[in-house]
Amino acid sequence: MDTIHIRGGRRLKGRIAVSGAKNAALPLMTASLLTDEPLTLTNMPRLADVRTLGRLLDVLGADMSLDGGADADVMTLHAKDIRSTTAPYEIVSKIRASFWVLGPLLARCHDAKVSLPGGCAIGARPVDLYIKGLQKMGAGIDLVDGYVHASAPGGLKGAVIRSPIVSVGATHTLMMAATLADGVTVLENAAREPEIGDVANCLAAMGAKIEGIGTSTLRIEGVEKLHGATHRVISDRIEAGTYAIAAAMTGGEIVLEGAIGETFDAALSVLRAAGAEVESEQGAVRVARNGERLQATDVVTQVFPGFPTDLQAQFMALMTVAEGESEITETIFENRFMHVQELARFGADISLHGDKALVRGVEKLKGAPVMASDLRASAALIIAGLAAEGETIVNRVYHLDRGFERIEAKLSACGAEIWREKATQ
Repeated sequence: MDTIHIRGGRRLKGRIAVSGAKNAALPLMTASLLTDEPLTLTNMPRLADVRTLGRLLDVLGADMSLDGGADADVMTLHAKDIRSTTAPYEIVSKIRASFWVLGPLLARCHDAKVSLPGGCAIGARPVDLYIKGLQKMGAGIDLVDGYVHASAPGGLKGAVIRSPIVSVGATHTLMMAATLADGVTVLENAAREPEIGDVANCLAAMGAKIEGIGTSTLRIEGVEKLHGATHRVISDRIEAGTYAIAAAMTGGEIVLEGAIGETFDAALSVLRAAGAEVESEQGAVRVARNGERLQATDVVTQVFPGFPTDLQAQFMALMTVAEGESEITETIFENRFMHVQELARFGADISLHGDKALVRGVEKLKGAPVMASDLRASAALIIAGLAAEGETIVNRVYHLDRGFERIEAKLSACGAEIWREKATQ
């Protein structure tokens, strides 16, 4: 298994081009199942999760091509004929977002059989909201042998669906399903994440009728057929936030090219409060720290537009060297503190109290061998290693490859001493 090695203590300085958002790219890929015409996506991130979902779409009948080869960021998906409406466990178990094919398959083919995705290292993330929403739209649902079998022989019908909690996955699924339903569907208490808006804008370009994009109430009037389109994937606010935190951690200065400040403004506000300099430029965000010690700052994770849970681990790494005590409260996922014990290996002083972590800043961290538990925890360990004295070795880096494109190359170009060692066979 590959490892990433870091010799810490170097200031980061330079420019980083922010990739397309993983959390938009994956549902956009599933949207290709809604039409028999080609859907072209530009600014696609080159990630392991994208490749895995591509394999599932191939099984279902979507032909995928990359304009320029394996390293290209332009992808065309063409599901002219759906060959199968079954999403097998072997693939769905590898990537939870593959469960989102349920909505498009049911809307277009009136039948879908999708494996339950199972649990997750950072929480259960149940799919009952997806199922209840589709049932309100007239689908019959059976749970058999670990699969959700959904059918709507006469097609889906418009309905008013109010979610008891904000769910990104349920909003994606039900919004896509509603585009081909008969009548009007209203999604109340819908997720407002920028990635939801990006998918909605793509669906609109395909001929969908969607009102309320960017708000918590979406009104979708079903149409008989969607057509192909070309759409640029929004930039990844989590990747941008991660590199912004890395700049603050190392006392450096990074310009994040393509970053959209308003999509992660809550994180930028917290960085300012901690003592970092943040400026929005034309099509970019600049983050710097002048060398003074950071100040402890409290954070509570919330759904958008609040502080994103996907930056909680990275921000905790930052607070390990801040002056004072910071309290970090995780309200989204119940198991998202597994990085705490690994940060402690650097010398961090962190204690857990239920859904809260109390971080007492230390003068410096020391490099150590560590092991990543999930995607965002991996990034937190990289950030800690960048500032730590000595060498850090990060194990289980396959997590990083799921959500960060060429992270070693991007950091190296800004002065980090970081490299990957391939596993020996």
